[in-house]
Amino acid sequence: MSRTATEPASRTAAEPASRTAAEPASRTAAQIATTETGPRELPPLGTQSAGAELVSSDAVLENGLRVLVVQRATVPVVEARLVVPFAEPQGFTTGAPHVGTAEVLAATLLAGTARRDRLALDTELAAVGAEVGASVDPERLVVGGSVLAEGLPVLLDVLADVLTGATHPTEEVDSERDRLVERLEVARSQPGVLAREAVLRRSLAGHPSAHEVPEVDEVTVVTAEDVRALHARAVVPRGALLVLVGDVEPEAVLEQVRTALAGWTSEHSATVLSPWPTITPAPTLLVDRAGAVQSQIRLVAQGVSRSDAGYPAAQLANLVLGGYFSSRLMENVREDKGYTYGASSGLDASQAGQVLTVELDTSRETTAAALMETVYELSRVVLVPPTDAEISSARQYAIGALSISLATQSGLASTLSRLVPLGLEPSWVREHPARLAATTDDEVRAAAARMFGPGRFTGIVQGDAAVLSDVLVALGGVAV
Repeated sequence: MSRTATEPASRTAAEPASRTAAEPASRTAAQIATTETGPRELPPLGTQSAGAELVSSDAVLENGLRVLVVQRATVPVVEARLVVPFAEPQGFTTGAPHVGTAEVLAATLLAGTARRDRLALDTELAAVGAEVGASVDPERLVVGGSVLAEGLPVLLDVLADVLTGATHPTEEVDSERDRLVERLEVARSQPGVLAREAVLRRSLAGHPSAHEVPEVDEVTVVTAEDVRALHARAVVPRGALLVLVGDVEPEAVLEQVRTALAGWTSEHSATVLSPWPTITPAPTLLVDRAGAVQSQIRLVAQGVSRSDAGYPAAQLANLVLGGYFSSRLMENVREDKGYTYGASSGLDASQAGQVLTVELDTSRETTAAALMETVYELSRVVLVPPTDAEISSARQYAIGALSISLATQSGLASTLSRLVPLGLEPSWVREHPARLAATTDDEVRAAAARMFGPGRFTGIVQGDAAVLSDVLVALGGVAV
């Protein structure tokens, strides 16, 4: 058979038969990374430049609301985050548990006001390209969303209307309460939710944060009157924070906010969550989940405040242990042993305190081995401190990840709304890369030695106790 003009003159056995002469030969990643003289050299990393100065306005209004407006004119949009401390007010009761009432309140906050029903609210927001939602946890109520910059006055007017005049209509409360019950029933069948509850009870027993997800019977008793009473008592401006990031003139927007929210007042402050108790080291508790084919390992220890001078070193030490994909924990438990799809450690913080967490899921058959390797890595990072190369990699990752998280208006707004309530100034996000760069390797090693000894931890293993109890007790450090 004669060869066509587009057919290659010859073909190696490794080349696919369907490839034409116009297509390049495919190469593996290893081939691409290698030249005739050896491994292809990577280009050097660029120097770390200082973050751009934030053009912002920051003021506490007459009603006690702190407003932070940041100019970020990448796209003509404004991101908004309103954070109201939302712990249970002392001496105040609605007749239903706070955690259940708070969930229904968040679900019906945008269900209607004296001036607008749900349809009118949705229509006005849609007309200016706005999306708004509300969520709540034991610490705070968050109303967040975005809007086209030219529609910001409409968003502020709707926000003021909701904050001062949400009616929480009875039929909406009944409907959202029933939907919430269905979602809770589904959530309480999820092993991850159950494991989080178990470790919170183990580490923060008696504190409201240990009761993050309401029980079904705590929601079914919630009435519209309960929700309205809680709104009047707890949705208040004094102590709250509003963050606006976008294509705006900060001073002009600050005045818009001052005018729009002038009617949102209160004589008392929003309720801040009480401090977490100090986490006491204790044996890991085996929590029975009969018949489970997977187990959840959750360990927790005292964390480090972001305002602590040692936080940058602690952050880098945590990255080396389990804070990103190239960490020791991932390399060992996932890549080498194949016990899990993912293992991680993290430094979590709130206004109530800070914790250091280690977590992974694994099969029932590998539970004991996975726990043993996890404890081994906690010990190893103390006895075999992070190397220069490990710290350098973690440092580059931390600086790059922070830069990426702040690259969008949404990311910057969310980051500021999390960090400012912790007592940090907005400039913290711009200055933190320099702090990471200036942290010495010895400081990171010292932080690892302080933080990760297994004796500092407590936690849980959730799994089938009938299968796991004997082997975990034999392993040591586990209470059944």
